[in-house]
Amino acid sequence: MARVFNFSAGPATLPESVLAQVRDDMLDWQGSGMSVMEMSHRGPEFVSIAEQATQDLRTLLAVPDNYRILFLQGGATAQFAGVPLNLPGDRADYIVTGNWGKKAHKEAGKYLDARVAATGDDGFTSIPAQSDWDLDAASRYVHITPNETIQGVEFPNDPDLGSDVPLVADMSSNFLSRPVDVSRYGVIYAGAQKNAGPAGICMVIVRDDLLGHAAPATPMVLDWQAQLEADSMLNTPSCFAWYVCGLVFRWLLDNGGLETMAATNARKASRLYDFIDQSDFYRNPVDPAARSRMNVPFLLADDGLDKTFLSEAGEAGLSSLKGHRSVGGMRASIYNAMPEAGVEALIDFMRDFEQRNG
Repeated sequence: MARVFNFSAGPATLPESVLAQVRDDMLDWQGSGMSVMEMSHRGPEFVSIAEQATQDLRTLLAVPDNYRILFLQGGATAQFAGVPLNLPGDRADYIVTGNWGKKAHKEAGKYLDARVAATGDDGFTSIPAQSDWDLDAASRYVHITPNETIQGVEFPNDPDLGSDVPLVADMSSNFLSRPVDVSRYGVIYAGAQKNAGPAGICMVIVRDDLLGHAAPATPMVLDWQAQLEADSMLNTPSCFAWYVCGLVFRWLLDNGGLETMAATNARKASRLYDFIDQSDFYRNPVDPAARSRMNVPFLLADDGLDKTFLSEAGEAGLSSLKGHRSVGGMRASIYNAMPEAGVEALIDFMRDFEQRNG
């Protein structure tokens, strides 16, 4: 078996050691005589898996004691509605910096007055300075998308609102890629399929004072307080995805935690951006101050070569490099589990392709 370097934006590559553990556990998890996919979510075996995963995530992110962690279904997209339903009010401010921020804003507009308090340029290639945000002091919360998977823009740091208005963040595509000051946020939510595990589960980290306020019409599976009281098992959870997430959390802890991961991710991104910047054949359209460390879009000088590039890259074992249809070109997603060797292999291919076609 020859594994490719998988640059998919999600579902994304997972650590090989985690996949090997999943393989070894598949028929018999730790002598239980059954797979995690078969065991009851109420049984002691799975309860121990869930509890360990929750504790390891709390450790990784240094989650303060006054925050709860939920593992919910529906991905991050379900929380586009879950946020305004659990934090009901007359209005909320949205900082829209890409496609996922647009989707979150549109969905929230069904439940309250969702204001666009700031947005990027027409192509979403930059992050508006916080000093330019038109925030309403009466808003229920401020929502941001710290990393936009499609456009490849990322907030350079954790914003500090300096007010009592909760900051809410959809961290799906840079979750666990670096340390985060959780105390600056009222709510953090993230789909697992970028950095944390397989698709099908979403982690919600919510401050205690923001629980218990859900609108009466909130579906019970989206009610954070109800899910907390049921240990995220109000209905049968995504057991297998939760288990794999737990293995990824352990892998991160065993490999130096988020400080080490942040340094590795910075090296990978810097290496790829530096190569692109010194080339006349490739171009990254994003403001250097807002470049994502996770998702690197790039364009060829001659887009007529795009299909050839993708075909030859695939033959070279470099998979899923096609850019999103709304942006075009290429996109290399270099999440935590993408080894540095994968980035080097991509650069080597890009250099060779340029020499042959430039």
